[in-house]
Amino acid sequence: MKVLQAFKTGTPWIWLTGGAVSISLISVLMLLLLIGWKGLNYFWPAPLYQWQTEQRQRLIGQLYASEAVSINHLHQLGIAAGDEERPVQRLNIKVANRERYDADFISILDSKLSAPIQPSGWLVMERTRDGQFFGKPVGFEPEDTQHPIEVVDWLAQAFAEAQQIRAQIDHLVHQSIRPLGHQLEGLRIKKQQALKQPKNGQEVATLSQQIQQVERDLFDAEQTLDQRRQQLDSQALLVEEMGGKIVRIPLSHILDYWYPNDMNHGQKLRQWGKQLWRFLSDNPRESNSEGGVFPAIFGTVLLVLLMSIIVMPLGVIAAVYLHEYAQDNPFTRLIRVAVINLAGVPSIVYGVFGLGFFVYTIGSSIDNLFYSDRLPAPTFGTPGLLWASLTLAVLTLPVVIVTTEEGLTRIPASVRHGSLALGATQFETIWRIVLPMASPAIITGLILAIARAAGEVAPLMLVGAVKLASNLPVDGEFPFVHLERKFMHLGFHIYDVGFQTTNIEAARPLVYATAFLLVTVVVSLNLTAIHIRNNLREKYRTLGQD
Repeated sequence: MKVLQAFKTGTPWIWLTGGAVSISLISVLMLLLLIGWKGLNYFWPAPLYQWQTEQRQRLIGQLYASEAVSINHLHQLGIAAGDEERPVQRLNIKVANRERYDADFISILDSKLSAPIQPSGWLVMERTRDGQFFGKPVGFEPEDTQHPIEVVDWLAQAFAEAQQIRAQIDHLVHQSIRPLGHQLEGLRIKKQQALKQPKNGQEVATLSQQIQQVERDLFDAEQTLDQRRQQLDSQALLVEEMGGKIVRIPLSHILDYWYPNDMNHGQKLRQWGKQLWRFLSDNPRESNSEGGVFPAIFGTVLLVLLMSIIVMPLGVIAAVYLHEYAQDNPFTRLIRVAVINLAGVPSIVYGVFGLGFFVYTIGSSIDNLFYSDRLPAPTFGTPGLLWASLTLAVLTLPVVIVTTEEGLTRIPASVRHGSLALGATQFETIWRIVLPMASPAIITGLILAIARAAGEVAPLMLVGAVKLASNLPVDGEFPFVHLERKFMHLGFHIYDVGFQTTNIEAARPLVYATAFLLVTVVVSLNLTAIHIRNNLREKYRTLGQD
């Protein structure tokens, strides 16, 4: 009887619901911790181990993973592993040096290796291509016979000089070559326009002279750029790899290096922070399996901001019309049902709609009206940031409309009547009283829209997201924000690195790191919106808002 009475009061259901929510929260937290640990651990300077194989060959690499394998399983596979009762460990070792070996990783049983040691003087080198290189520096080119210097000291000094030269190259590319190229393109378009009018002979001649001058300046800048690059290529480090052969690595290929076995915990922590910062601030390399994700971070944040700017006015206006102006009739109820059903449409359908309507219809019309001189090369008639933002705005519009209308419903009718009784018009009542009181609900709709839009990948693959974008959508060239450009996205980057790269094993930690970064970006955007909502809720609490 007591059990039945307890169920009638609903207490067990309350505990069951609370327990289910607690388990769900703990599961999500554990998943995030797992992703964060696997992702952030990738940047820690792992030690280099040295083994001796049964063939008396030296094996040097990082211990990537290990798993226990039973003796019976090995015997079934026809592998001789002795008669020990204990399980044998299968080691997955990263040997790097991609240009010298078939794969970055090898799998081998620990019973076929000697006890590992950590050799001193071996470095891990981050390169512009071919991944990392493990080796021991033994010399350099060109060698200074008049002033002998240790190879370690030469590497430190030459690397510092190389960093300065790289900074000069970056400055030359971004401050000289790219602006000159943009200026040259604009002059050529103006010349084509002037050639269509026969009376503009003097203008054509002037434009031709300007084009020749810009071409000369561009040629001089490219000559200077080649000289800087040749200066880097002229110096090289001689490194001994684990097979005993000497490999020549040009200084221009070395991005960073460290000696993991000779570093203390403080030095490893600084190197970890340095590697993490490079991941957040650099451009991707090696088909996105190396380098950083800054363009993807920038594209994701800019896409969400543009989507928010577009969807909020549209959603709020639609909700205000449906709740404050439209009459309650079958047509209005049909519109509400349609809006609710639109929230369940698969996202790829929105992508197809965006490609057909925004890109091929509106974008092509804009090119024909305003950019006819650039045709057949499309400007807006191709997937880009603007069309991706509009597509996600249409995707999240039902969420904003529903949440805003619910917020408008919770505002007491007496507030509206009081404002109208004091002589205010309906528009003034909505603008000055109703919308401020409903602003927490509006921000709630924005939070839900951000949470869905930031993680969408399928529609973006059709309307603007690419594997690698040559330029950011924002730069120093007029009009500064280039909405027609393609962009990178963290969600698409995760898909590409995890499933499309040729070296999935080496890129797997980057998948975890990028996934953790995407969650961090989404949480940061949501926390900002939640903070704004809480401030608005406190501000208008005295007007009757819960």
